[in-house]
Amino acid sequence: MPPPFRDKVAIVTGASRGIGRRIATQLARQGAKLVLAARSADALEAVARACRVSGGAAAAVPTDVTDPTECELLVARAVGEYGRLDALVNNAGATMAFRFEELRDLSIPQRLMAVNYLGSVFCTYYALPHLRASRGRLVGVASLTGRAGVPLRSLYAASKHAMAGFFDSLRIELADTGVSVTMIYPDFVETEVRDRALGPDGRPVGIRPPAGRRFMDAATCARIVVDAAGKRRREVIVGTRGKIGLVLKTFAPGLVDRIARRAIADVTIGETRQGTRQT
Repeated sequence: MPPPFRDKVAIVTGASRGIGRRIATQLARQGAKLVLAARSADALEAVARACRVSGGAAAAVPTDVTDPTECELLVARAVGEYGRLDALVNNAGATMAFRFEELRDLSIPQRLMAVNYLGSVFCTYYALPHLRASRGRLVGVASLTGRAGVPLRSLYAASKHAMAGFFDSLRIELADTGVSVTMIYPDFVETEVRDRALGPDGRPVGIRPPAGRRFMDAATCARIVVDAAGKRRREVIVGTRGKIGLVLKTFAPGLVDRIARRAIADVTIGETRQGTRQT
């Protein structure tokens, strides 16, 4: 059987770094025709070159997914370049790392919701007619925080819950159209997005794992995303801890809350290790 994305046209948002960059290069190895979106034109073009070397076609389209007009132009570029659209991977995202009561900049909730949720809505709105025509694939790269609360991530979790609710509802609406909707819920992943996690004043603070423990690498996460999308799976919980936690949440939600607190306790935010932070 040929790879599922050979000669398929796919848009990948948030493609300049992290999971998005690895998704793009893995799709390119299957022979996909890619349209890559992110805000950084230089970084995006570097990924496009890597995709061409890997065997795919790739166009770099600098895009701010919080702007509906730019999302419309992104989809139009894909259809104009290749004549069709077979997949939309909604991967663009932004994160945070602070307690809600520490919030000092009320634009942060708007920024997180705009990137993580509305960006997916806008891109999907313009892509959907073309995906219906091709019986294509919709993919949302969310987070475990879209299924359960996590400390220091309240606003981020809210945006990912919104994303999950949108795509779960859309899946039902599209049940008879041939368009599949795949949701991915990763645990912590080692990406550049972690370095740009917003602090309470809106400036990046960065997140680092506890000593002796690593986050999942972005390439592994990307392989899971591409495999699930290719197989048109409904959803994938990435990581054993997440799978166990979501089962436990049904029967022992208080225990899951305590596990979440312990999981974040020794993560370093900026220069401060959470386990020693004064509260």
